[in-house]
Amino acid sequence: MQLAVLHDNLSYLLWGNYPDGPLGGAALTVILSAGSALLSALLGLLLGILLAIGQGPWHRLLVVLLGFLRAIPVLMLIFWTYFLLPIAFGIDVPGVLSVMLALSLVGGAYLAHAVAAGIHGIGSGQWQAALSLGMPRGQVLRYIILPQALQIMLPSFVNQWVTLVKDSSLAYIVGVGELSFVAAQVNSRLMVYPAEVFLLVGLLYFILCSALEQCALRVGRYYQAAGQPGGR
Repeated sequence: MQLAVLHDNLSYLLWGNYPDGPLGGAALTVILSAGSALLSALLGLLLGILLAIGQGPWHRLLVVLLGFLRAIPVLMLIFWTYFLLPIAFGIDVPGVLSVMLALSLVGGAYLAHAVAAGIHGIGSGQWQAALSLGMPRGQVLRYIILPQALQIMLPSFVNQWVTLVKDSSLAYIVGVGELSFVAAQVNSRLMVYPAEVFLLVGLLYFILCSALEQCALRVGRYYQAAGQPGGR
């Protein structure tokens, strides 16, 4: 009986009311997580470079800003972006975009420190050798330092992306119908199978996070093979 009930609600948990309604469930969780992962990676890379090579008052301001983003609860930041962005810009911001922005800001703040640590992890001798050959500082960073530092950063990036998948469940605060939100709706409708419903939800999150980790491992092995003698 329990399996039949879960089977009847599986499509709703996977993609919500789509195609007869808005996309939701696990599919929306994937979109939220993928979009947040991409934006947080770009933001973290940019801010991490500035954090690693910056100096003076702007550098201190960046440190304070990143510390603030890492200190406040993600739920509060989602709430702020959802209600303050329409007030600040006078436009209606969809809940999905506000949640994606909030997760990207938090993820980018954490990744910025990982990027800075990866850059600092490359010996200063490589900087000095490349600069002594007349290479501009930007080219040294792009072609010599970052390719090596990315291998150091990869585990931190994967950990943060897995965290983003789980933090996407906080989108319920603004009514975004991702996986946890639709699971709560299914549970409220059934009332008698909460363990089965949320065990299935936990399994779906496990599959998403495991798939992400496996992809990252494959990328890491590829770059390790490419960096060895005889590699591509």
